[in-house]
Amino acid sequence: MKCVDANGRTKAATPWGVATLVDELTLPQRAGEKRFASVVQLLEAPRGEKLVRFAYSSGGTTRRGPVTLRLRDLERLRAALAEHPELAEVLRLGGG
Repeated sequence: MKCVDANGRTKAATPWGVATLVDELTLPQRAGEKRFASVVQLLEAPRGEKLVRFAYSSGGTTRRGPVTLRLRDLERLRAALAEHPELAEVLRLGGG
């Protein structure tokens, strides 16, 4: 669940409470005719703890099921992290 607070910050429900969305990377994918996207979110819990959420999106709806990345998708994720330094640092995958 995502919502926006009075300050315009996106919030997300987690098992540790409502967290603030710090950064989000969306990686479009395709399997045959199916189009979907993997989503990696950097969240901050109420006490400042960093959380990383992996999800996938299909038909405009984000779902939390298993996320599967092919090796070439993982390479694309690493490259995309160049524009998301906070996520790259937390995941320690490096960007570029």
